[in-house]
Amino acid sequence: MDQPAAGTVNKSADDDAAAFAAVEQHHAGMLKRLSALAATLVRAVRTGDTVAEHDAHEVLVEWCETELVPHALAEEGPLYTGAGKLPQGRLLVEGMLAEHQVIVGLVVDLRGSAGVDAAVAAGSLRNIFALHLEKENRLLLPFIVASPELSLARTVEGLQELVGETHVHRHGTGHGGSV
Repeated sequence: MDQPAAGTVNKSADDDAAAFAAVEQHHAGMLKRLSALAATLVRAVRTGDTVAEHDAHEVLVEWCETELVPHALAEEGPLYTGAGKLPQGRLLVEGMLAEHQVIVGLVVDLRGSAGVDAAVAAGSLRNIFALHLEKENRLLLPFIVASPELSLARTVEGLQELVGETHVHRHGTGHGGSV
């Protein structure tokens, strides 16, 4: 069997494709959830329903703190590190990290706001996150898959924050398997 060239990793195109699909699916689910939570808060603010607003605000902040921010932090580890070490990926990763700072700042703003300010923060968070996911799905993930030095499957192996719990448990994390 041929050995990989220096600077390349032994990777499987099928495993990388499965990992790519899992990350994209997880991203889509996260965006759908964030969109629904933000819309619920905005609707409550518009109608002046303070009880519904309070509840929607609490649920959205909790989701951001237990799902969104941990997802961003998980990406900063293995997903961004490898790509950021390559000259072709460095600027993209720096931009993605800057967006994480904006996302975390919006979560802080959301946590401390109410009424129209909370609705604006929720909408802004949703829009920034959608843009961020578009860059990850269309720029960063394909870059990682195309780089002989990187393996997306190995990068996200076992990280439910990046691929979703269902994918991790359904496919396992053993060598030779998907993610």
